[in-house]
Amino acid sequence: MRTSRPRTKQGPRFIHERILADIQGKILSGRWAAGCRIPIEQELMKQYQCSRMTVSKVLTRLAHAGLIVRRRKAGSFVGHPHSQSAVLDIPDIKVEVAALDLPYSYGVLHRHKRRSSREEREIFGKDGAVPMLELDCLHMAGEQPFCLEQRLINLQAVPEAASETFAELAPGAWLRRRVPWMLAEHRIRAAAAEPEAAAALKIKPRTPCLVIERTTRDVASAITFVRLIYPGNLHELVASFMPIAAVSDADLRDRSPASRARSG
Repeated sequence: MRTSRPRTKQGPRFIHERILADIQGKILSGRWAAGCRIPIEQELMKQYQCSRMTVSKVLTRLAHAGLIVRRRKAGSFVGHPHSQSAVLDIPDIKVEVAALDLPYSYGVLHRHKRRSSREEREIFGKDGAVPMLELDCLHMAGEQPFCLEQRLINLQAVPEAASETFAELAPGAWLRRRVPWMLAEHRIRAAAAEPEAAAALKIKPRTPCLVIERTTRDVASAITFVRLIYPGNLHELVASFMPIAAVSDADLRDRSPASRARSG
């Protein structure tokens, strides 16, 4: 006689979250590299003793988050989480992690007040040394390091940052709330992880990384310089744009400085 096992209310939900966490962990840890084919639905059903509907829901969530790509008749493959709009906007890393459907957390690894170096004076456009706040912060996606943030804040431009611990709010989000900015300059490059960054990100030294460097300015001076280091095998940069030909002459006139001055 066929009998059914008793199931608690939390059973299906628990299995769903367990499968999701297992696959996310293997992808974000690099155990499953980009392009790697993940087990087919039948294999996952057998492994977790669950229904095809449960497995399908998990794979759908992973696909929506950009962690996997589902190909009809071919299976599911590890994708690249997107670092979106980093060129055209100042992204919120917490939002990037939320888009992956993962819990976000962050912590300050290093905080130090000091004078700027000669190289940093050039970045901030200063002739002499200025007081700086140096910060290293680690942003997490679930249990995996997502991004290492290395930041300098100009304390002449933002003196209140000197007493801020950033225990509750990451420096980028804190600055966006406190200080209006006029211009952000981005530099994007590939770089091998230095030993200290590799240790924080739990990757091997010299592992290729996506590095985004940004200097944010107000009218008077540079406010902050930040270097964001993402493990390169887990991230790709995505930005959308339109060809100039698609913009009408009227749009260009509306966006011209003279037009903005007349309207504002």
